[in-house]
Amino acid sequence: MDPRTYTAGEVLKDGTAVTIRAIQRGDKGRLLEAFKNLDRESVYRRFFSPKKELSDRELEQLTDVDFGQVVALVVTTQGADGESLIGGGRYATEGAGSDEAEIAFMTHGNYRGLGVASLVLKHLVHIAREAGVQRFEAEVLAENSPMLAVFSRSGLPMQRRRDGSILHVTLSLGNQEEQRHGT
Repeated sequence: MDPRTYTAGEVLKDGTAVTIRAIQRGDKGRLLEAFKNLDRESVYRRFFSPKKELSDRELEQLTDVDFGQVVALVVTTQGADGESLIGGGRYATEGAGSDEAEIAFMTHGNYRGLGVASLVLKHLVHIAREAGVQRFEAEVLAENSPMLAVFSRSGLPMQRRRDGSILHVTLSLGNQEEQRHGT
């Protein structure tokens, strides 16, 4: 499987059909539009600070990924105006052969609670396992109970360590067979 061409159809909890696919350089406009439509809470939960806009450098960094060290997926819907970006997630490793990756997610406020992050996590886990990644690491605001719930419901073994208002979460990807049999 080549993560650069990854695409899958899914359905949100409310029945909305979505596509989960690899981010592309051509997504800059859709990403900017999606960012403008994010509520302050979503932005704060993702960046841990208020942020009004994305710089050209940040936009480039978010859309021009190598799919070796960084794998980025977006969640889109089809509407009358074409494809709209409603969320996404990514993982980044320290380098080739690294078995640990940092993960992050973003969901448009209107679609929160509909399973967007859970679906993205499921697909990132699938891609990461094929790449030999054993653990996902995430820094989550302790107050971000929806994201913590996504991790808890994932079925992946999870460890948490608190550092002030930040929780450091480790999800063990391991082999599914090993996890089922406890080996």
